[in-house]
Amino acid sequence: METTASSLVARAALRMALTENREAERALQEELLGANIRAAAADYGGEFSNSVRRIIERAIVAARREGVIKETHSEEGSVAGATREALEQIMPKALGLNIGGKVGIARSGEHVAVAVFFGVGLGHLDDVAVGLGHRALSGP
Repeated sequence: METTASSLVARAALRMALTENREAERALQEELLGANIRAAAADYGGEFSNSVRRIIERAIVAARREGVIKETHSEEGSVAGATREALEQIMPKALGLNIGGKVGIARSGEHVAVAVFFGVGLGHLDDVAVGLGHRALSGP
């Protein structure tokens, strides 16, 4: 399979979502910058059903703060849409349960990807879930 810009950005978002702490996030951001990929991450925990809006907001804020996107309707909407798409993929496992983990956002040129990596728990019966969304923007 040929490596495309969208697959590189998707991998970067997944890698950001998998980082274990802020130091690892910063190191990965520096590495990705060398490949012309801007990235951000945000931690999140709480009950899934009540959290979707807050997770989307945190993804947008993190992406703006780290310069992944500009503060425009279309760029914020792309991150919101990709985040929602990623969350829809984990919904069957997470609905009604607590989640905890991280959202990773990455962008290169017109491609933006959002990955979510969450532990899904009910007492000691923990599971994990990963979701990924992608959007195309106009221009870098």
